[in-house]
Amino acid sequence: MSEPDVAIIGAGPAGLIAAERLAGAGHKVAIYERMASPARKFLLAGRGGLNLTHSESLDALLARYGDARAWLEPAIRAFPPQALRDWADGLGAESFVGTSGRIFPKAMKASPLLRAWLARLDRLGVALHAGRLWTGWDASGAMRFAVRGGGEEIVMPRATLLTLGGASWPRLGGDGSWVELLEQRGIVIAPLLAANAGFTVAWSELMRDKFAGLPLKRIALSFAGQRVAGEAMIDAAGIEGGAVYALSGPLREAVARDGEAVLMIDLRPDLAEPELAKRLTKRRPAETLSNHLRKAAGLSPVAVAVLREAANGPLPAEPETLARLIKDAPLRLTGMASLARAISTAGGVRAEEIDRDFMLKRLPSIFIAGEMIDWEAPTGGYLLQACFATGVAAAQGIGRFLTTRHARA
Repeated sequence: MSEPDVAIIGAGPAGLIAAERLAGAGHKVAIYERMASPARKFLLAGRGGLNLTHSESLDALLARYGDARAWLEPAIRAFPPQALRDWADGLGAESFVGTSGRIFPKAMKASPLLRAWLARLDRLGVALHAGRLWTGWDASGAMRFAVRGGGEEIVMPRATLLTLGGASWPRLGGDGSWVELLEQRGIVIAPLLAANAGFTVAWSELMRDKFAGLPLKRIALSFAGQRVAGEAMIDAAGIEGGAVYALSGPLREAVARDGEAVLMIDLRPDLAEPELAKRLTKRRPAETLSNHLRKAAGLSPVAVAVLREAANGPLPAEPETLARLIKDAPLRLTGMASLARAISTAGGVRAEEIDRDFMLKRLPSIFIAGEMIDWEAPTGGYLLQACFATGVAAAQGIGRFLTTRHARA
């Protein structure tokens, strides 16, 4: 079997879109995936509705990437949300904008899109080799793979793209084992950390037993000068959900630095504090406080429970003080969920290790894309958007590299 022009290691979204672009340009492409089938995390993400990208303005979207915006921006501007939607439409996965501004395929799952995508790659001649665990390089610089079931495969492509993901949900394939292989080659890597993950809370026994699994709806969370509206979910160990994930970066840093972080919860963001206090003055003599909070403040039973946990004692009787607590309930976070349970990974190959074509400066002909690079973003379509955009950018870089090398030959 002749060697491929390009070996892509990892069959997630970044690797698959790069394979499509390179094969479409006439290059011989082979994908090597350690799992028995491709894009397992992509499929899992799509079970609850595949959030492809977001409809907000491009500048607002780019701001979601924080410090990584400076080097991610060219790739995302070259392959923006509309380009991602057009691509999905071309595969028969027509998309729509949800009420939150998030963009989903109308099928609300990943499997139909992935089937059409793999069929397109097959028509383009892309070879998919499953059950191949990348173990590094041999003495000649060729890529080594341990083959599931026994044996080893050696491949010497003209260029290689690494799209091995982070280390969250390792049972789906991304376990971060690539870190040691790259560090041995001198590549500087920021430690892999949990991103978009929940946090632990020392709930009371009553809270754990009665309210675990219930959502906190229509709330706003504040921390370190940032405020996020949305929802959260109570679990036996703590709190998670979209609004929490949006603040997970600064919360993670605070917990690592101080051993804890105090998250402020506004349980009625739609009501100003004076109006809330006014409503709370109208309590009937025989009415329980829980019932009063439900009727006058519109708090659900789980919201009342969180309020009691935040008070760490009896709730204040004065309407003004109680209204202030409802609008600014402190919740003490004691730790972060494990990386294995996180939605995504922070850390990875430092941006200064790659050039504008997403090639590793210390390893010419080795390119990188997706979650392996040191960037993070909240849920809402931003994760997939950057994975697709960096995959496209790396494919373009590989194309230029191969053309230049051919011209010099």
